[in-house]
Amino acid sequence: MKILMLGGSPHRHGTTRQLADAFADGAALAGHALHYFDLAARPAKPCLACMHCRQEGAKGCVQDDVMREIYPLLLQADAVVLVTPLYYFGMSAQLKAALDRFFAVNGALRSRKGVKAVLLAACGDREEEAMDALRAHYQAVCHYLGWQDAGMVLAVGAYTPEDLAEMDAISDARRLAELL
Repeated sequence: MKILMLGGSPHRHGTTRQLADAFADGAALAGHALHYFDLAARPAKPCLACMHCRQEGAKGCVQDDVMREIYPLLLQADAVVLVTPLYYFGMSAQLKAALDRFFAVNGALRSRKGVKAVLLAACGDREEEAMDALRAHYQAVCHYLGWQDAGMVLAVGAYTPEDLAEMDAISDARRLAELL
């Protein structure tokens, strides 16, 4: 299975990176091929809404950035994993910028069937409701693109890596990858 993982955390050793690493370990154990993009280290520029990608004869997005590498993998992926900390009830700006740029390949994305999606997220907030808007956004994206929700690991109350160590989230992320 070809897996594309998009990481949206600016903290290289934070909670969401630990979830991503655990998922990658599980994917490797299952024999999956995984490509990880750290969107904080190599950011996607925000969509300009210039509509260049929709012009006849256009060859995708007018911007030249990491998305040029992501698009081919996105269009071949059997599974897409979105990894983000919860930032004010939603995904990080780093991940959102990349997601907005899916617009340039929207038709091709929507025509693909059987693509699985996974959400890995962590937040310091201790109330489960804090994840509601992120969960709804993820589900809306899955519905729109026709992706199958293969699961979510939402680590509530995981502000620090030490908090995460006291939860099942790491093993849940690893197991989720193995089960894809």
